Amino acid sequence: MLLGFVLLFAYGFVVWLVFFKFRWLRFTIGWGFFSTFFVLHLGIIFLVGLRYVTPASTEARVIQHTIQLTPRLSEPTLVTAVLVQPNVHVKQGTPLFQFDRRVYEDKVKQLEAQLAQAKQNVLVMKSDVQVATEKIDRLKSELEYANYQEKLSASLAKRGAGPEEDAQKWHAQVAANIAAIKEAQAEKERALLQFQSEIGGVNTTVSSIEAELDQARFYLDNTLMVAPEDGYIINLQVRPGMVSGDIRFGAIASFVCDADRFVLAQFFQENLKYVKPGQPVEVALDLYPGQIWPGKVAAIWQGSGAGQMLPSGALPNFNAVPGETPQGQFAVAITLDDPDQTKFPIGTQGRAAIYTSAGSSFDVLRKVAIRSYTWYNWLYPFSP
Repeated sequence: MLLGFVLLFAYGFVVWLVFFKFRWLRFTIGWGFFSTFFVLHLGIIFLVGLRYVTPASTEARVIQHTIQLTPRLSEPTLVTAVLVQPNVHVKQGTPLFQFDRRVYEDKVKQLEAQLAQAKQNVLVMKSDVQVATEKIDRLKSELEYANYQEKLSASLAKRGAGPEEDAQKWHAQVAANIAAIKEAQAEKERALLQFQSEIGGVNTTVSSIEAELDQARFYLDNTLMVAPEDGYIINLQVRPGMVSGDIRFGAIASFVCDADRFVLAQFFQENLKYVKPGQPVEVALDLYPGQIWPGKVAAIWQGSGAGQMLPSGALPNFNAVPGETPQGQFAVAITLDDPDQTKFPIGTQGRAAIYTSAGSSFDVLRKVAIRSYTWYNWLYPFSP
């Protein structure tokens, strides 16, 4: 840039000497056209230098992360209390909204009772197994006695010392005892299957009710919505008496986070040729006329939606783009050095300048330009 200034002043000095001081030549229209042509071409040096060495963005805004506050409830629920004020900073974990707890408390009590009953049933099933075992033992003893009586009756009947009907009666009793033992064994097997039905060492019925109870307690805990991070709510429209949770994906408020805010500035793509993370930045915010905020380049978003092709059954259709159509831009994320980030609310607009070469003479021109803009904000836009 220094060479450009030297050439410009040298040419102006020569023109002044030749045409105005000593009047060696007459300053004609031709010389005027040549001088204008020469000066304009020298101006290209400054234009190129400013665009590539100190690129500037006319569209920069403060970006903050927001969290959509969506009730995680199993059914439409009444809002009973709003525990937060709009535009008031709150800490993480601060209660925000209270929802009606009664339905969820009743569900928890119901499942707690079912869980107690299920655990008691496990003891009952264990007793059923013991009862079935003892029943089988009793029936086996009765079978042995019936076998003995059958053999005795058959022996007596064969010798004519006893009636044949007794032998037939005890034979039928043996068959009945055998059938009863099989039935008792089946009952024991069924009791064992019920008692030994486990997952992870826990009875399946107990495990199922415990899972339902955990879910019910989860929903009960979510009847109190708390702040997910440090931040605040701007447009608070929630009122007691409002029913929420009927649309599971519907947010009831937006929570603006304090952490990780940054400035996002748009630049023409070719102007980012020499821009790298860590380079110094100056930002002029419209919220603070006459002030410059230093910062650094955090990241370059080398991509935009213009290059994205979504999956579909339609083939791409390419059309000629008119030359006057504005060129697509890339975004650069900028972090400001000020320790008090609360000075920069979400959506604050302004301009930003990146200095890619420390100490470059072009920096002076860009600093003058961005400072002129921020001081001009004292007057513009004009409003009485």
